[in-house]
Amino acid sequence: MSKQNNTFERVLVGVDDSADAQLAFRYAMHRCIKDGSTLIITSILEDNEMNVYQALTKDYVHGERKELENHLKEYRQVALDAGVKKVELMVAEGDPGETIVKDVIPASEADLLVIGSLSKKGIRKYFGSQAAYMAKYSPISVMIIR
Repeated sequence: MSKQNNTFERVLVGVDDSADAQLAFRYAMHRCIKDGSTLIITSILEDNEMNVYQALTKDYVHGERKELENHLKEYRQVALDAGVKKVELMVAEGDPGETIVKDVIPASEADLLVIGSLSKKGIRKYFGSQAAYMAKYSPISVMIIR
């Protein structure tokens, strides 16, 4: 992978519904348009958002995952409409920071990770609280958007 002119070939962006994640998504999208890069959009289904009963109910987990996948498809459409040529989606389960660093980055073969700095409190995924962890342990370059 060549890094001439500071370009990256595969840009991974972590999305939730926080304002910071929206900024990160927009930054990643525009960067991919400018550099002709592939945009990889990921979101993590967090274990701690499920109670024990729900965690034991495969239908619940499947339903939550399906909802998240559908949500990512909306992001993909926005990116394609904006002019990104190639968009990939990845849904994973677990602790967001750790899962992105240990599973999503290697699986996606991304060479840049873009994340928001702040977390969204509440039911949706919060990447921001994990930004410091990802910046410290990521095997690839990390861009934290504020």
